[in-house]
Amino acid sequence: MTAPALAHSTELGRMYARSLQDPPKVPSITTVIGQQSNTLDGWIGYMAATAVAKHPDLGAAVGNPGQLRTVVRDSSNAAEQFRDAAAARGDRVHNYCEQVSLRALDRPHQLAEAREALAEHGEENFALRFDTWWEDYQVKPLAPEVTVWNETLGYAGTLDLVATIGGKLCIIDYKTKGTDRNGQVKSLDAKVVMQLVAGMKAEESIVDESAGTWEPWKYGADPILLGVAIGETEVRTLRANPEVLKAHWFKFASLRRVWQTSLDAAAAGTPLLEISPPGR
Repeated sequence: MTAPALAHSTELGRMYARSLQDPPKVPSITTVIGQQSNTLDGWIGYMAATAVAKHPDLGAAVGNPGQLRTVVRDSSNAAEQFRDAAAARGDRVHNYCEQVSLRALDRPHQLAEAREALAEHGEENFALRFDTWWEDYQVKPLAPEVTVWNETLGYAGTLDLVATIGGKLCIIDYKTKGTDRNGQVKSLDAKVVMQLVAGMKAEESIVDESAGTWEPWKYGADPILLGVAIGETEVRTLRANPEVLKAHWFKFASLRRVWQTSLDAAAAGTPLLEISPPGR
């Protein structure tokens, strides 16, 4: 996950401030969406079991309870390590995509450095596939990594890219995805529709983070919402179905209320109180 200037990691999740001098005020789009139940217990167990099976000391540990506990302990956080590695890879790919946009806008960029960072981790194919996608779709960037705010509902977020494609206004969210056994990039989770529609429904966008200057959101009038899955073998471009946007917006608004009621419940006081037996 990238780190926009106004975003803060807090006990309440990722939150946004109005300026660099202000404390965080509203939850991020991804924090709101995170209120949706999404258990990963099965995947976490699978990752741990796989790590045990592949552990180099497993053979020697069989029949040795102490050494076997060490193997289990080493493997227990396999899912966390995989998640962190995937997040770091996603940050590198997103950074490269942003630098491509900045170069196209004739703004200062670090495209060479971003590509080198991918190459150092054996991830240059992500850049190659993205470059092909960029040319094929003839992307014309307008606003990369733009932070937006909705005061009415109370949330903020940072959009990967606002651009025109084929003369049509588009709001774009990049997702770095793995490749399946057939060499195809895995598809996107439907949650990306909530993320995109929340961006579309923004009311303001940042002009100056330090001063806390905002302007009315210019790109919310019927844009095409695109989720772009970037992989090592291909890039898949998926459009959010216009027929479902209202339902996903209502779902997002409901999750925002869940976040608020959870906050209110935590602030209300101690939920459980000790009591003594009768007569004492």
